Order: sequence, then C-alpha cells, then structure tokens
Amino acid sequence: MAPPQKGKQLTKGAKQIVEENEGTLKFYRNLALGSSIIYFFVTFLFMEPFAGLTITMTIISVATQIGSFQFMTMMSRPQISESGSILDSGTDLNMEGGISEHVKDILIVASGTQLLALISNYFWFLLLAIPIRAIWLLWGSVIKPWLTANNGEQEQQVDEKKQKKLERKMKRMR
Repeated sequence: MAPPQKGKQLTKGAKQIVEENEGTLKFYRNLALGSSIIYFFVTFLFMEPFAGLTITMTIISVATQIGSFQFMTMMSRPQISESGSILDSGTDLNMEGGISEHVKDILIVASGTQLLALISNYFWFLLLAIPIRAIWLLWGSVIKPWLTANNGEQEQQVDEKKQKKLERKMKRMR
C-alpha cells in the first residue's frame, strides 16, 4: 500500500473522467438489466401468475432503475468540440459526496429489492427506503436550517446590548 500523499490532492483530467464515467455507466446498466432479466426469468418460469401488487411494484422498480440510469447518463454526458477535443467532461459520477452518489444508491436499492422480491413480496417495502432517505436529506440540508435560522433583528439587538455593556465596562476602568 502506498503511503498517503502530502499536500494537494491530484485532480483528474477530462479524458480520465469521461473514461471512468463510461465504465461506471456500463456497470450500473449491467446491474439494472441483470436484476430485471433474472427477476422476469425466475418469475415467468417458477412463480405463480402475476398479481396486481407484483405488477405494480415491478413497474415502479423498473421505472426507478431506468430513471436513475438516464439521469446518470444525462449528468455525465461530455461536450465535445468539432475537432474532437473535450470541452466539458460532464459530472464525475465517481465523485464522493455528489448527487451521483445518491442516484447510484437509488439504482442499487431498486435492483436489490427486485431480486429480493423473488423470495418474498414483503421485500417490496424496501423501496420505501428511497423516499425516506430523500426526506431525511431534505430535512437535514434545507428544512431544518431554514426553520432554525435566526432573524437578523434578534442578533442585532443582542449585539447592541453587548456593545453597551462593553462601553460601561470601559468607562468603569478609566
């Protein structure tokens, strides 16, 4: 294992980002297609006929996978000039802490749920993890900070009080 580097972290070039994005898209495409093919194959051959719940949840799962994959494709689409050089590499899908990380998680949960639903229909409830996680992220990064934000007037009043108190202390010391 290489020792950790000191100083500035190296950045990726546009060509490297495009190549890594292509590999990432291939992996997640294969994940979505593989889970769907396995699910339909096993269901058609070994399970009883589709029930309304199974059809509905399968449509939701497949739509989630398709939507996530299309969103990742759109995010990572590079802009190439007429001469063939890369103007913009698109969003790096392998960047930590970005929205692509959440989209990849959605695709993984949808694919895993689809495969686990072969064991029991109760595994469809795992799809509820997606909106629960979205609400959690929205609460932590948007709603809670907005609700707990202090008014500027309150802070200004407190600052004026502190300023007066400091002035009184300074007068006493003289």
